[in-house]
Amino acid sequence: MTGNSFEQRLRRAAMTALAAGAAGSLGFMLHAGRRTGAPILLPIFAIWVLSPFAALAAADARAKRWPLPARTTLYLTTLLVAVASLAIYGVADLGPLTRKTPVFVAVPPLSWAIPAIAVSIAALTSRRPPELTERDSG
Repeated sequence: MTGNSFEQRLRRAAMTALAAGAAGSLGFMLHAGRRTGAPILLPIFAIWVLSPFAALAAADARAKRWPLPARTTLYLTTLLVAVASLAIYGVADLGPLTRKTPVFVAVPPLSWAIPAIAVSIAALTSRRPPELTERDSG
């Protein structure tokens, strides 16, 4: 991977958080669903809950050719998704919520959307030519 040591450390942190976030999110989901009357739904929920983490891992595999701002944004949003998912799923599983299912249904689409939007914006703005100042225009 090309780049500076900050980028490399940020990527390492993001990939570590990605693995921990995926494992923890799956654990919370399985724990929350242990007493459901529909055990056939657990594998479907597992795929659903893990899908944003798989997408982020796939994006990381492709990110080597992306502009630096897009890669940095990917790593930062990966950290955000991992930490936020663990916090939200942890509260849903261990907290006072009685209906846990909506949380496990709603979080994955947000976990897909936030990095996709942020990385797209970073990629688009990093390709934009610099704006001219009055001094540059003559």
